[in-house]
Amino acid sequence: MLDPRYILHTDADLAALSQSAALYWLEQAQQAIEQRGVFHVALTGGSTPQPLYRLLARPDMTERIDWSCVHIFIGDERYVAHDHPDSNFGMARDCLLDHVSIPEGNIHPIPTHYEHACEAAEQYANLINAIVPLSGGQAPIFDLIMLGMGDDGHTASLFPGTDILRCDDKSVAAVYVEKLASWRVSMTYPCLNQARQIMVMVSGGSKAAILAHILQKDSETLYPIQAVLPTGEVHWFIDHAAASQLDQSSF
Repeated sequence: MLDPRYILHTDADLAALSQSAALYWLEQAQQAIEQRGVFHVALTGGSTPQPLYRLLARPDMTERIDWSCVHIFIGDERYVAHDHPDSNFGMARDCLLDHVSIPEGNIHPIPTHYEHACEAAEQYANLINAIVPLSGGQAPIFDLIMLGMGDDGHTASLFPGTDILRCDDKSVAAVYVEKLASWRVSMTYPCLNQARQIMVMVSGGSKAAILAHILQKDSETLYPIQAVLPTGEVHWFIDHAAASQLDQSSF
């Protein structure tokens, strides 16, 4: 049974999916600015959101947002320099941030210049807490957090079998991912699950089986993304290839 917090948006391919996601992103930004005067959003990395970021950077799209009221954060980061090809922030900067009139002080990348990722995670959590409104439990309340999903059901840098999955007292933590032999810094469940809205972008047939399991089967939590259950809704933006094994009655 589909979780009532899950809202599905399906499109033919990644290009159409990106169009739908861009309109939703704009709607969330406009609503947050109108209601609260500011839009706090965490971007995701990878290849799937790149067309969305390029759409948002188009003049006809970017002019619909008061970028002085937008604060940009990054949901997770590989522990590499921002100009490294693997940097999530570097990708977001190249596809979007360098092309919109957002004040430099409103852009908040995860720092990767510290000797250890743990120090970077602590500093980033402090930065978020100083800018983003906090819940009664002192977790930050983002207006929108963007996520993706890997073939193993991971999201952000919350990978199966890693210690960060059990982190319940930090909004940001460092994690060593054994199978990738690398350190990462990521928002944790306490942070993700306070978000007003979450959007997940999923594209490609390689994710069809796991997506069907996550969205439709009643089972105990098996994949990291299944523990993302925010106070608001989770909007899944999926293309037809990724949705190919879903029961059509879910749409």
